[in-house]
Amino acid sequence: MHNPYCEGIDGVLKAYESSLQRVRLDGPTNFAPIINHVAKFAEKQHGSGSCYFILLILTDGVISDMEATKAAIVKAAGLPMSIIIVGIGTADFTGLLFSVSVSIVLFAITVDNERCTC
Repeated sequence: MHNPYCEGIDGVLKAYESSLQRVRLDGPTNFAPIINHVAKFAEKQHGSGSCYFILLILTDGVISDMEATKAAIVKAAGLPMSIIIVGIGTADFTGLLFSVSVSIVLFAITVDNERCTC
């Protein structure tokens, strides 16, 4: 997406629909690069109060760069952004459950036909 900005729920839904047409799920599953990319946008807006960024990551695979991902999340923790990671399918997403600081905890929700765990 050339313009990462959207306004309101309608804008979010349009961005999501647009992304579905272009994104291809493939490995390896590296999250640090996209977290760092969005963090650069958030850094530019930090303190202005004009923008808040929400990064929604849908994944069907286990994170390949877990340590780099944790470091990117910690680095972005003070920025005007939220990171939501949703594991889809039957992969083992328990690695997504980690605490990066006292005040920030990430949760992974795994949903299959029989259970939903947080």
